[in-house]
Amino acid sequence: MAQLSDDCFAFGGDLMTTEAALAELNKRISPVADTERVALSEALDRILAEDLKSARDVPPHDNSAVDGYAIYFDDLDAESPSVLPVRGRAAAGHPLKGRAKRGAAIRIFTGAPMPDGENGGPDTVMMQEDCKTLDGPDGKPLIEIALGIARGANRRTAGEDVKSGSVILKAGRRLRPQDLGLAASVGCTELAVQAPLKVAIFSTGDEIRDPGQDAPPGCVYDANRVTIAGLLKQLGCAVTDLGIQPDELGAITKTLSDAAMEHALIVTSGGMSVGEEDHVRDAVEKLGSIHFWRLAIKPGRPIALGQVKRVPFVGLPGNPVAVMVTFLRFVRPMVLLLSGCTEIEPRLYSVRAGFSHRKKKDRREWVRARLLTGPDGAPVAEKFSRQGAGILSSMVAADGLVELPEAMTQLDAGTMVDFLPFNEVR
Repeated sequence: MAQLSDDCFAFGGDLMTTEAALAELNKRISPVADTERVALSEALDRILAEDLKSARDVPPHDNSAVDGYAIYFDDLDAESPSVLPVRGRAAAGHPLKGRAKRGAAIRIFTGAPMPDGENGGPDTVMMQEDCKTLDGPDGKPLIEIALGIARGANRRTAGEDVKSGSVILKAGRRLRPQDLGLAASVGCTELAVQAPLKVAIFSTGDEIRDPGQDAPPGCVYDANRVTIAGLLKQLGCAVTDLGIQPDELGAITKTLSDAAMEHALIVTSGGMSVGEEDHVRDAVEKLGSIHFWRLAIKPGRPIALGQVKRVPFVGLPGNPVAVMVTFLRFVRPMVLLLSGCTEIEPRLYSVRAGFSHRKKKDRREWVRARLLTGPDGAPVAEKFSRQGAGILSSMVAADGLVELPEAMTQLDAGTMVDFLPFNEVR
């Protein structure tokens, strides 16, 4: 497993904007995941490790886009409806036997190969709804074709979707169902993908308890570790849960050292301040290095970025909302970059704010909101009533985050704002 260069997160600047922090991550982080080949059925949400080229055209042959009749356009009368005899049949998987002759129509069905014939064969397909069937004098069917059909109508050409030799999926793409369908359409059975990023997580604090344990006065249940594990698993990571570590320097140091031997990333929450019982910082510095990136954001506080034996380390805040926001906007792109993904930025959508809000200048702020439908049918973001960094229920009630830029100090209701849906960062 590859590792990053020493001290890749060293940064001595002042407060960083969101754009500057993301630019630094892009510059400093390179993929560390290994490559493996998996069956197409197992490749969903995996990150493609190699460009996929098509070895064939899709469709592989000219074919009919409709049920109808294949004809030579030059056989049609330009002044009046044309009547042609039907001489043959072509269906998907059952092409016409022999060659299509001039002056006749071929009954054809959607997906059937266009018949061979003179000068390449029939070049146009007439929809059956636009044809009138007649009985010929010899008892064989005729069709009457109305005026107005264009040459080449309803004919799909070979390679219309995919050309042989073209790159249809680029390396670094996180594979969606439609991507797998495209790979299947060119006959692909397996893909080279990045191996799941191995991530170790743990929480610290003598006051933290796992759900199901007794929680005496002064103790709380650990929501952060469960949340972080879920966020990482959504990104395809192989997560090792190292549980809750005691507030003891030796134990934390050993846990970090052991985790660095088998993992490509270590993520913790809490224990990063300078209090007497906050030992994570000292443990990381004993084994490597640590830097606090002071981000101009709310909610959140400095994110601790460092390395444990050259394995990247992320120390997240203790408040659950700050954990989620900083993960979604900063740790998520880091994880994707380490995993070899090239598409790391989520898409923001423009919606109308249904609330007013004041904020400090020179700080990016995320407001938890749900989307409602306004009187004109357009989406409107409604602010959740409680915005504290410890209100995890606000993330459950919200559909996403309204992202307010650094320059803004006053948001008035009705203003268009950027909205980040939670399903955009899955």
